[in-house]
Amino acid sequence: MRNWQNSDLQHFPILNAMPSCQEITEYCNSVSDIHSINDYPGAYNGLQVENTGEIRKIGAAVDAGLVPFQMATEREIDYLIVHHGLFWGPIAPVTGINYQKLKSLFDHNIALYSNHLPLDRHPEIGNNALLAKAVGITTHGQFGDFEGVPVGCYSEDSPSREDLAERLRSQFQNVTAIEFGPAQPKRIGIMTGGGGSMILELPASGIDTLITGECSEHHFNMAQELGINLYLCGHYATEVFAVQALAEKVADHFGLSWEFLDTGNPL
Repeated sequence: MRNWQNSDLQHFPILNAMPSCQEITEYCNSVSDIHSINDYPGAYNGLQVENTGEIRKIGAAVDAGLVPFQMATEREIDYLIVHHGLFWGPIAPVTGINYQKLKSLFDHNIALYSNHLPLDRHPEIGNNALLAKAVGITTHGQFGDFEGVPVGCYSEDSPSREDLAERLRSQFQNVTAIEFGPAQPKRIGIMTGGGGSMILELPASGIDTLITGECSEHHFNMAQELGINLYLCGHYATEVFAVQALAEKVADHFGLSWEFLDTGNPL
């Protein structure tokens, strides 16, 4: 048997058993089609905070908050995928809670990856598509333009309004039903999160029923005036799907474990 020397080992590449932050980020960008749509001014999709080493465990959370970061630390997660990232507006001082959040990531070597509108509209792992699947309806098209790109989807399945409401209540803990539309919907729109801003566009899209996360007070009047059914299932609750789906894909692709960090947000 040959006695291997250190000089011999130089002829063999050192295999990196764990993927790097960059490799996972590139995979996330590709799978989610991150450049398919612009986002709101100030929002940033992609890697927001990097870490210094290999990735051993993937985490998923809806929000980039101090509590999810602390949960990630406790669960030894070093790459956290979120839907709502750290950046949403003009540059802000890194003081107070902003400092604490960044310090928590730096101190525990946690990389942060954020993906908003691309993960809402994605036809396979998007929040809209997965919500539709969860309540047993098939998607047939898209609606709701944001800078020329549709962000919502619709279904022409025909469950009754009563049946649809029952399916939603079996999936979500809190459902507010505002029913001014037909008892037998013809086209059901799905736009997770804050979809109320699209209500005025619904009639032109042939949508008489909208499933979303939350609306403002005046949207009640709009639904009443336009003859629309609205089902509000919670902003947070309707946007837990995509980050979990992306985290699972990453974990499967790289042979890692993953975990969803549920903060129990009722809103």
